[in-house]
Amino acid sequence: MEGEDAAGGARRPGLGCASFNQDSTSLAVGTKTGYRLFSVTTVDRLECIHESAESPDVYIVERLFSSSLVVVVSQAMPRRMNVYHFKKGTEICNYSYSNTILAVRLNRQRLIVCLEESVYIHNIKDMKLLKTLLNTPPNPSGLCALSINHSNSYLAYPGSATIGEIIIYDANNLNTVTMIPAHDSPLAAITFNASGTKLASASERGTVIRVFSIPEGLRLFEFRRGMKRYVNISSLSFSPDAQFLCASSNTETVHIFKLEQHGPSGEEETPTWSAYMGKMFTAASSYLPAQVSGMMSQDRAFATVRLHTAGQKNVCTLATIQKLPRLLVASSNGQLFIYNIDPQDGGECTLVQTHRLFGSDEDRDEAGVSAAPQSYAATAATVPTSGPVSATLTGYSEDGGVSKGEVIPEHEFAAGPVCLDDETEFPPINRCRDGSRRDKSRRP
Repeated sequence: MEGEDAAGGARRPGLGCASFNQDSTSLAVGTKTGYRLFSVTTVDRLECIHESAESPDVYIVERLFSSSLVVVVSQAMPRRMNVYHFKKGTEICNYSYSNTILAVRLNRQRLIVCLEESVYIHNIKDMKLLKTLLNTPPNPSGLCALSINHSNSYLAYPGSATIGEIIIYDANNLNTVTMIPAHDSPLAAITFNASGTKLASASERGTVIRVFSIPEGLRLFEFRRGMKRYVNISSLSFSPDAQFLCASSNTETVHIFKLEQHGPSGEEETPTWSAYMGKMFTAASSYLPAQVSGMMSQDRAFATVRLHTAGQKNVCTLATIQKLPRLLVASSNGQLFIYNIDPQDGGECTLVQTHRLFGSDEDRDEAGVSAAPQSYAATAATVPTSGPVSATLTGYSEDGGVSKGEVIPEHEFAAGPVCLDDETEFPPINRCRDGSRRDKSRRP
């Protein structure tokens, strides 16, 4: 999401990067002056919870759930990763690598740093380097995905530079699990669902999106985004319950697919015209060539969104905000679009709010554009809401019952909910890799 002119001259307003946190309650954006963190737990207001101007030209910024841990990489030092406790205004540690950092992924157990031909796996509790995967296939875009479920921290990255092979690596036990032959052409996007049991992928052609079981690597679903043209799919995201999958590209359309398993007889609880036609296509496909029948068996989009502009790189996510399913699209032109989704009937999604990601809070509030919800959203809007609603994920306690800086054993998991909002809870690390303390009172 670079806002630089093609000639390399003055920059126009734009985002260096944008990323949603693991449960889609926060949006982090990098700009030419630093980075910002927003809360996206309500539709009408976009609250900036932190802003930093210490590092210019930020092109990677990742926040760990709703905690105070944030990872930043800037164009000024593209080989250096800084880890901050933004609420305290302290730097936890920094690491330098042999080449440009292309991507950073994290969950409560692991922090992954992806270079073009290597991957580094850190223990997030003390930032100890656990494993270095060297001589990986050339990966100039830094494409990788990490399961947010720390109990099975699966890492996915390209297994080839020429075809769409996916390596599934167990970042907890530090061993390769399987290789998935997902596509005939190189990969363009991959993502896990919240539980780490499904993986979605798209190739550079951008016409077909496939979903596989993890760790087995079996194909579960196949969706056709389109047939007329190849596109660059830039973002894939599952809904929290893994019932839906959204895909955005360099076109004006965002597609939402429904992951429906039909029974052996192909019957549905509520027969629809589309289901009836689907049965006809399935019956007819047995008489057609394999390539044609394969295309007919691919499901089409359940719901779509028409963006106002095409050609803008964007990142999308599916979230539940104020008890309703929403699609959020952060665009490189510095806007956040929020849409209502009809989970029963699908169709065209309704734009309910547009937020600016630049300027002061007052400027963004004034620039916010809202639209009246319709159909399902209008009915669902009558449900009373008492405030932001977010899912509670389970895991282990953040202090783990050990002193700060001490490694927490892999097997010590707790069944209770994790609290990440209190800055004293996380992160429990305060040492750099050389063992010296970093407790500078400077604002990151």
